[in-house]
Amino acid sequence: MRSFLEQSIAGATSFEDRFDAEVWLLDMQTRLAPFMSDPEERVQFLTLLHQEALAANLPPELVLALIEVESHFDRFAVSSAGAQGYMQVMPFWKDEIGRPEDNLTRSDTNLRYGCRILQFYWQRESGDLHRALAAYNGSLGSRRYSDKVFHAWQSRWRNAPLDW
Repeated sequence: MRSFLEQSIAGATSFEDRFDAEVWLLDMQTRLAPFMSDPEERVQFLTLLHQEALAANLPPELVLALIEVESHFDRFAVSSAGAQGYMQVMPFWKDEIGRPEDNLTRSDTNLRYGCRILQFYWQRESGDLHRALAAYNGSLGSRRYSDKVFHAWQSRWRNAPLDW
């Protein structure tokens, strides 16, 4: 595991430096253990999640909280409404983006879509995270969903302040 972690840290491009990568990955992979039993899978997932979250100007810990609420880290989750994958992305987004062939159960695709969709709503809602999360969930006007994400963030993923 140590060798795999060292390789992941060396290849992680979204961190300020090697030390930041090691600290964050070690911390978060321990927190993720109740959801993903395989340590290598956890580190790969977290490295990809960190990259996609930062590319969308999102705190990675917020994305982790959202995934906990949406799919409980089940890559193959499908909701009754048809949302798919970790971030429960609705398939209509593939057509909106012009990529109908994309597979939303692929980790990289699902995280990229989900992070960019949340980024879009956060910008549209002028930085109001509760409204952005409600829009992401399709429950605009209610704080029930955003409160669930906040609770997951506060109880498991928080490592720095976030303006709720």
